[in-house]
Amino acid sequence: MADLTHIDSHGDARMVDVGGKAITHRIARAEGFITLTEEGAEAVRTRQAKKGDVLAVAQLAGIGGAKRTSDLIPLCHPLPLSSVKVDLSLDGDVVRVEATAEAVWRTGVEMEALTAVNAALLTVYDMLKAVDKGMVMGPIRLLEKRGGRSGDWTREGG
Repeated sequence: MADLTHIDSHGDARMVDVGGKAITHRIARAEGFITLTEEGAEAVRTRQAKKGDVLAVAQLAGIGGAKRTSDLIPLCHPLPLSSVKVDLSLDGDVVRVEATAEAVWRTGVEMEALTAVNAALLTVYDMLKAVDKGMVMGPIRLLEKRGGRSGDWTREGG
């Protein structure tokens, strides 16, 4: 089990020691989608959802989610995020969320970008569930990561 980064020699979970890694500029970008009914999409479009402006609140939830990633994912390191950007758009009956997280640190920010997307999507669901219980989330995926020892990665077509 020595080859597994989050498992010690006894098979117990552990947080990876990143103390010896170089501090570099890290960026990750992720996206996710939620498909609404026409009634849900109309509430977003007209900003008439009973709980308020769905996209504005979901944007704040996404930013907050990125900042709390290490509280939610047990083996994630708390990171000094330098930037989190969350953009939401409605195209027909689909809300798209794109999140970008940045840090100058020893470990990547993929989980922060993905958590931002998920928090925003869950907020859209929460704000519309009274009128649209049939919403479907997905796909949710990493689009790009830059920086660090493993180098840059970009999803083809992303």
